[in-house]
Amino acid sequence: MRNSTFLTRVALKNYKSLAACDVELGPLTFLVGPNGAGKSNFLDALRFVTDSLRTSLEHALRDRGGINEVRRRSGGHPNNFGLRLWFSLPSGESGHYSFRIGARPQGGFEVQDEECKIHSGEALGDVQHFRIKSGEVVTSTQPGPAAVIDRLYLVSSSGLPAFRPVFEALSRMGFYSLNPDRIRDLQSPDAGELLARDGSNITSVLAQLEKTSRNRKERIEEYLAKVVPGIYGVDVKVVGPKETLEFRQQVAGAKDPWRFLAANMSDGTVRALGILVALFQSGNGSGPRVPLVGIEEPEIALHPAAAGLLRDGLREASQTTQVIVTSHSPDLLDDDKIEANSLLAVYAEGGSTHIARLNDTSRAAVLKRLYTPGELLRMNQLRPDPNFTPEKIDRQLRL
Repeated sequence: MRNSTFLTRVALKNYKSLAACDVELGPLTFLVGPNGAGKSNFLDALRFVTDSLRTSLEHALRDRGGINEVRRRSGGHPNNFGLRLWFSLPSGESGHYSFRIGARPQGGFEVQDEECKIHSGEALGDVQHFRIKSGEVVTSTQPGPAAVIDRLYLVSSSGLPAFRPVFEALSRMGFYSLNPDRIRDLQSPDAGELLARDGSNITSVLAQLEKTSRNRKERIEEYLAKVVPGIYGVDVKVVGPKETLEFRQQVAGAKDPWRFLAANMSDGTVRALGILVALFQSGNGSGPRVPLVGIEEPEIALHPAAAGLLRDGLREASQTTQVIVTSHSPDLLDDDKIEANSLLAVYAEGGSTHIARLNDTSRAAVLKRLYTPGELLRMNQLRPDPNFTPEKIDRQLRL
């Protein structure tokens, strides 16, 4: 089976509370730490890339309050932030994509540096790349458009066959903070290619799964029935020009399941459905696959007993789509099958986020199956490796 890992490594510098980090990712990664530690900021940095490519760099910054709210605030007053993503494409190609965004007066910004390098899977000597500095194309293996100082060049070069796959993959990553009220609302139909961040187009995504990937929809219903006992399935119901969800649920004394609209369902039920659709939406036949899914605290509003079922769903989905999850729930991590390499510990100190693999003591406890990660979390023993502090990474990191 092909490894589902799309982003193999991520390096960040001066992004919100993250002074510097450099971490490796696998098919399933748990970002674990207390509230306010900076777990969401790591996911938001990846979402920033997707937003910048899918809309524009200006829109992505404005949506976060401007560059002064994105670049890290500290005594050193950094005036830029940057990242580098190492990727592996289904075609066998690999490489990295990086950029550094700098602040200008009156809230302005500029792309100070941007680079993309792709190695062919057939011949490592075959490399496609470009390098942009302050609005100028320094080098490129493909004749392309002119660079602009306030836009990412990968967007402009996405029409070139060499760079199109990277653009497609990075712009189709999905990041979710699901809103039960938006899921319950009447929804306007769309193409259903990618679930919206808040779940507000879930009816369209389910409709596409029903048409083009029935087995995935059935798998969603199977997990939902386990997480929420009594649920038999879920369908899309047309209400005039809008759509809503219709759940089939067994009611005591009734021969056949009753049907309930989404407006009558609990937060836990609609959130569980949203998480499952996010996980299993890839390959619905309506567009390119979703290479990576990031979900913030999927255990919210779920009964602790459902955490194990949710964990099974995360593990199964990660066989075909890379999954990153933030969590501070011991129940979700109470499993000795969780590998130490799939855990990244997140801890905040002095306003700065430290994110790294587990320290040696915690890693040994997980590897030897002495404790589950959930048990270590209850004892406050899931700590990041002190050899990878932001200060040490900052000295080593060159984006």
